Amino acid sequence: MEFLAYDFFRNALIGVILISIASAVIGTYIVTRRLVSISGGITHACFGGLGLGYYLGWNPLLMAAVFAVGSSLGVQWMSSRHRVREDSAIAVVWAIGMAIGTLFIFLTPGYVPELNTFLFGNILTISRADLWAFGIFTVVLLIFTRCFFHTIVICAFDSDFARVRQLPVTFISTAMTVLVAVCIVLTIRLVGVMLLMSMLALPQMIAESFARRFKSIMLLSVAVSLVCCMAGLWMATVIEVPCSALIVLVMAVAYIITRIFAILRK
Repeated sequence: MEFLAYDFFRNALIGVILISIASAVIGTYIVTRRLVSISGGITHACFGGLGLGYYLGWNPLLMAAVFAVGSSLGVQWMSSRHRVREDSAIAVVWAIGMAIGTLFIFLTPGYVPELNTFLFGNILTISRADLWAFGIFTVVLLIFTRCFFHTIVICAFDSDFARVRQLPVTFISTAMTVLVAVCIVLTIRLVGVMLLMSMLALPQMIAESFARRFKSIMLLSVAVSLVCCMAGLWMATVIEVPCSALIVLVMAVAYIITRIFAILRK
């Protein structure tokens, strides 16, 4: 308990709470739409923005945000306007982002040590500014979800039915796509690519074993994320290993136990 006396550890705990809430809302939406791979596509598209930012000497996070929003909107545009399958469009932006990032990282003079942070993350380095930024985003996300909850659910499960009902499918899809991109940009430096993709899928997969309604899965995902993240964070402080890896392993073990329990229950 003596770790609670340190500011960096308290910041990490607050960050875990905010990230768990935001990732549960975003993750439930993309799991329902079967777009889990979009998190990987946008994440790797961000790599292009990071490389370009380092090469030009600009803020790499700002450039990563531009690439993330642009790639997410590009996926939606290709799938809706040109009848390209969303998984194929994700593969395109994934490859282009990695290619641009690799090119400009190679052209940048010297070594770029910050890349390890973006790949693996370190939530123990979260600052007050990061907490404020992610807190504001989480509040905006919750307000938007609360105002358009039923429309989001209908669009996530059956967009064709939503269009027949003359619901604003394009607006909801675009807004949620942008929110997914912003969430990825804000969290990628804190938790890394590895933990980010798992937090957008594993808690929802665990929650689906106990719930079937969209709202129930979302709320249960928050609880699962909080428990697993805090357990991984405490274990990392005891055995001194990377926090992201332990949180992923805790989530994976929890999912395996859940599946075994579900099989035995049947």
